[in-house]
Amino acid sequence: GVPQIEVTFEVDANGILNVKAEDKGTGKSEKITITNDKGRLSQEEIDRMVREAEEFAEEDKKVKEKIDARNSLETYVYNMKNTVNDKDKLADKLEADEKEKVEAAVKEALEWLDDNQSAEKEDYEEKLKEVEAVCNPIITKVYQRTGGPAGSSGGDDDDDSHEEL
Repeated sequence: GVPQIEVTFEVDANGILNVKAEDKGTGKSEKITITNDKGRLSQEEIDRMVREAEEFAEEDKKVKEKIDARNSLETYVYNMKNTVNDKDKLADKLEADEKEKVEAAVKEALEWLDDNQSAEKEDYEEKLKEVEAVCNPIITKVYQRTGGPAGSSGGDDDDDSHEEL
């Protein structure tokens, strides 16, 4: 007789190799587990990395909010710039002084953005409110004069007239 040995290899999700050898004639079996810890992270390193990720999550959230606030300001300013210069939009409907006010607010905001690259979220939000305070009343007035989207009700109604939404 030639011995019959059945060898089974199993690799689990953690990369641990289990080898089992069984002699079919005698029924005797041996088992060995092989782990390769070389080049792998220890549990302490994994725990440390998880802790650091949690610590930086809050910081990342603040950075994202700051970037979102800057993007909101930039988007609004560029939309205003396009709105007052695009003949298909409001370029021909604005009075000269209205256009000057909007353009001045836009120019000032763009310069402020260039000079304040590392401003905080609140600074961007405050600047957006300042620009909106100049531009929104002018744009609303133009729409009311021309029957555009913002002034379709044509009065000083509050938002009460939009209850059907």
